[in-house]
Amino acid sequence: MSISIEQRNSTVRDLLNGTFTSFKNVVPIKHDIKKPQLLGKSLHLQYGVLIGITGDIKGKLILSSNPEVFSSISEVMFGMSLDGDMLASFSGELGNMIAGCLSTIIVENGIKTDITSPTIMEGNTTLSGYEKAIQLTIVMDEIGEMDIYLLLD
Repeated sequence: MSISIEQRNSTVRDLLNGTFTSFKNVVPIKHDIKKPQLLGKSLHLQYGVLIGITGDIKGKLILSSNPEVFSSISEVMFGMSLDGDMLASFSGELGNMIAGCLSTIIVENGIKTDITSPTIMEGNTTLSGYEKAIQLTIVMDEIGEMDIYLLLD
């Protein structure tokens, strides 16, 4: 059974709004969010965390930025900047917190989801094989930018 275009658009809107709210709830840094953009058929990044989304909607949530931005977020949240394995661990946990909060928010709209364990991506990474990709760029005061991608299957 397929869903109507209106239902799909409503679900995507709920995901976007839930992502905005989730980021705001988890990351205590003043920020602005640029207008969402549709992406092409492949995504290239250098550093990030991927969380799979299963359930009523299937896809992936990706947080991507340079490692220094993730380290600066850890410093604001926990009082210390990180690198190496600790930075990778923090990045994965940040992805878990945002994706988990997103799942909690969208269930209020009747969208049931679950999330997978985080996958850390480092180096030249190209992702493809999704139906639709939406990019949200978040500009954090005095820290830099982070891109959040919603890849829908």
